[in-house]
Amino acid sequence: MPLTKLAPPAGSYLAGLPDADRARAAALKSFAAGGPATVPASNLAYVQYTTSVGVGSPPTYYNLVVDTGSSNTFVGTGTTYVQTSTSIFTGEDVNVTYGTGYFSGLEYLDQVTLASGFVITNQSIGDALSYADFEGVDGIVGVGPVILTQGTLSPSTDELIPTVMDNALSQGLITEEILGVSFAPATSYNDTSKRNGALTYGGIDSSYYTGEITYTPVTATYPAGYYWGINVTDATYGSANAKTTVIPTSTAGIVDTGTTRRTLPLSHMHLLTHF
Repeated sequence: MPLTKLAPPAGSYLAGLPDADRARAAALKSFAAGGPATVPASNLAYVQYTTSVGVGSPPTYYNLVVDTGSSNTFVGTGTTYVQTSTSIFTGEDVNVTYGTGYFSGLEYLDQVTLASGFVITNQSIGDALSYADFEGVDGIVGVGPVILTQGTLSPSTDELIPTVMDNALSQGLITEEILGVSFAPATSYNDTSKRNGALTYGGIDSSYYTGEITYTPVTATYPAGYYWGINVTDATYGSANAKTTVIPTSTAGIVDTGTTRRTLPLSHMHLLTHF
């Protein structure tokens, strides 16, 4: 029977995929599969940790906020996006609003280097052309659940954008979709020279902890279930003889590396009056 080649519709999010697939196949020949990679992370302004991420070939390196509370990866809020031979415009606009700040711009497929020899091809990234409240950083590497990307593209508003962790798994760079995070307390406003944090893509680095790790399931409770959310049965502070409860009943919250603050709902704030 005759076969007819189908081209993606004009403006489609996947319009550049044939060229990207060829680039991916060529790149995969160069990399071994299945090994975790640990990279340093640095404190910024006491409330965020950043890591260096390369985009393009040859790569331009960007200082990106490590954020488990969002899932889009983008650059351009400091160092501008540099297009190379691996940059493929998807035909999509992108717009994301955060708790503080926003960015909007154009969406590309490009090569992303997370660590030496740890290179993702066809990663969808945003080029921030308009933005607010990203002082001191070049963008975000979003490692939250992929559902958080829904509605961020236009005109393909229903499309999900695979995260760097999704693509690292599908391309055989890791065997488990695990992100190990180690953030030590900051000792200065911007301690980029100390590198007092670390990320492990695809596993856990035993050199960053002692004892046993306690695991807890992610929650389905709304709205925490859209994030890496967990159930919290209670929370207290103080000594055994002077303990104060700040979360008296079972609730749900999210694990968000995009900020090192602890945030409580207004209904619990009165319990902190003696803190």
